[in-house]
Amino acid sequence: MKIGVIGIKGAWSSEQLAEAVASKTGQDKMLFEMEDVRLDLPSGKAFVDGVNLSELDGIIIKKIGKQYSPVLLDRLEMLRLLEGRGIKIFSSPYSILRVLDRLTCTISLQLGNIPMPPTTITEDIDHALAAVEEYGEAVFKPLYSTKARGMFLLKPNPQARETIEEYSKKYKTMYIQKTIDLKNSDLGIVFLGGKYVTTYARCKTNDAWNTTTLSGGKYAPVDPPAEIIELARKAQSLFNLDFTCVDVALTDEGPFIFEVSAFGGFRGLLDAREIDAASMYADYAIEKLK
Repeated sequence: MKIGVIGIKGAWSSEQLAEAVASKTGQDKMLFEMEDVRLDLPSGKAFVDGVNLSELDGIIIKKIGKQYSPVLLDRLEMLRLLEGRGIKIFSSPYSILRVLDRLTCTISLQLGNIPMPPTTITEDIDHALAAVEEYGEAVFKPLYSTKARGMFLLKPNPQARETIEEYSKKYKTMYIQKTIDLKNSDLGIVFLGGKYVTTYARCKTNDAWNTTTLSGGKYAPVDPPAEIIELARKAQSLFNLDFTCVDVALTDEGPFIFEVSAFGGFRGLLDAREIDAASMYADYAIEKLK
């Protein structure tokens, strides 16, 4: 059995997954970066590092690129062709396409009646300013980002319009969300093949507005109520991902889902729960390919 891993060479989670797959299958480690792939049409052959991906039994996508951007959509389309030609891919490129863009993920969650913080999507400066005034404080989120990169908070102030105008030069479509009191932590609820694995919390350790590890947040174990797990299960079921982490905030107004992720969770599982996600995911893929 030959299974390739799409990820980032030298990145901890990608290397862990590729090594776990190699150890369990007896193959050489096969970790590839999509930026190095050549897709040949109409043959459907995909060459990278001397390997034809179309000859593999399966592919696991850990990371699709170093930075979130629309370029990643094109890379997923390349893999979608391989999937369409019969290569089993975890998770399906189509499923990842639906969560990679924050707006696409949000619309799917809204159509699934999943509770989210009040959110405004607009290209109009006046509407954006009105949203900030209505919310009292808002977080502006790029459509392609992770770990709160590129996000910032804005309250009504005399310079708010100027700030928004400058932001809109880089991000034409503005995704503006009411700031939610996280009570110093939010949850990552993990599923594998649609089945609940466990939950960890991301906890603030400083005055940062978010809980991400990039801002100093730390992982901790937590066991949420059954109804919260079921809410997260419903959210992830909309996307049919093989491995996913659902970001949940517990607030005085009730639970809110921020997003469903196709890539995160490995470090949180290890640090908070001592769960080897790479080994677990490799076992899952191997079993599915038998």
